[in-house]
Amino acid sequence: YLLIRFNMMLIDMFFLKFLLLLSGLTMFMAGISANYEFDLKKIIALSTLSQLGLMMSILSMGMSDLAFFHLLTHAMFKALLFMCAGVVIHMMMDIQDIRYMGGLSFYIPLTSLCLNISNLALCGLPFLAGFYSKDLILEMVSMSNLNLMIFFLYYLSTGLTMFYTIRLLFYLMINDYNLMVVYNLYDEDYIMLKSMFMLLFMSLSVGSFLSWMIFNYPYMIYLPFNLKMMVIYVVMMGLFLGYLISNMKIYSMNKFLMTYNLSNFLCLMWFMPNLSTYGLNIYFLKMGQSL
Repeated sequence: YLLIRFNMMLIDMFFLKFLLLLSGLTMFMAGISANYEFDLKKIIALSTLSQLGLMMSILSMGMSDLAFFHLLTHAMFKALLFMCAGVVIHMMMDIQDIRYMGGLSFYIPLTSLCLNISNLALCGLPFLAGFYSKDLILEMVSMSNLNLMIFFLYYLSTGLTMFYTIRLLFYLMINDYNLMVVYNLYDEDYIMLKSMFMLLFMSLSVGSFLSWMIFNYPYMIYLPFNLKMMVIYVVMMGLFLGYLISNMKIYSMNKFLMTYNLSNFLCLMWFMPNLSTYGLNIYFLKMGQSL
């Protein structure tokens, strides 16, 4: 928000070009890591990181109103997503692993409804909240004369968003229920559901409302048809690929083990924890322990 406010000062600096590259890589890295993750909260947190990379990158292209628009729409469905995930984890007796869940739509239908709709709004499914901001951002990227790498980072990250959403949907809704012992799926939490349905309404309608209210001047977008439909194309491609990956059986596991080093590298966010967190603070922790 501070960067949005100070955007007029930062414009035409070299720092912003560096920020564009860095935030595009953040989007990409977070989208890949979310596909390898089995922790429900971590998947949602990584998708938040991906959306933050999207906001930062459109901010570094000098379109602060679009970044603010996406910030507001993203706030609606991501708050709903975190509330649903919290309810699900609470009902699972504090188990966060999505491999234990499955068939949740059979037991907690209303929470699953909120979860799925907010997830699809995150993907940018047309006429939900995320579509209006995300589609506008990607079309402005397509119109700006940037290089091919930024273009591919944007569209690949959008496809990856759909990818891990479909994976999450398969693990949570379509698989069989895997937690036979601590069976605690009571019907619904009505205190949570009141706020969740308000957020559900917001994440259905807030995109069109805000695009009507926030912009004092409409964006002129002039693109060829295939480039205009490119967002829909990558969403459909991510949907199909997520469906294929979620059908993994035991025969596919050895294919996974063949690329074990690559998967490890991608799962650990390009070894970022080792570079920034664990690799640094272990010395101070050891010193404190010996003291």
